[in-house]
Amino acid sequence: MTRLLNALKRGEELDAQAHDELFTRVYDALHRIARHQRARWKGNETLNATALVHEAYIKLLGTGAGYENRSHFLAVASRAMRHLLISYAQRQASQKRGNGEPDLPLDEALLIPQQRGEDLLALDEALERLKDKDPRAAQVVECRVFGGLSADETADALGIARRTVSRDWSAACAWLYGELRQDLTTGVS
Repeated sequence: MTRLLNALKRGEELDAQAHDELFTRVYDALHRIARHQRARWKGNETLNATALVHEAYIKLLGTGAGYENRSHFLAVASRAMRHLLISYAQRQASQKRGNGEPDLPLDEALLIPQQRGEDLLALDEALERLKDKDPRAAQVVECRVFGGLSADETADALGIARRTVSRDWSAACAWLYGELRQDLTTGVS
């Protein structure tokens, strides 16, 4: 996998067989991340885990970005899946608002295993605000929440110590909790 990612990084054109080999090598990891995301997101099942993997893979190879290693690729894949899910949720939200469901406090959405599209959008907005304040903590949240990566995997992907991941994770969760709670009480989405 590293050999194939390095070839992409150098700008070499991969033939169909090399693309197939790369996809085969990353598929299980990407599918695990996608299953984690779909399991947390309650709503329309049109974008299932397999579709999410394929969309993300196409997006990842289409960017022409260089990937340092497998961990870096998976961190970028987590971000790509996040953006795909957010785009999908935004399209769904623009088609129907509310759908007669009772409001769910956003702080609870962080604590329960499933999220509605609206909750995912609120989390994404709060995460963007966190990125302005503390970009590394936002990356940790992205890897842990949207990528389903463990603390050790997150440390590898971001090239930081596991202890730093734990500190950033704790601080980011507390900050996001406060932001989402404030959004809920002020009515800001």
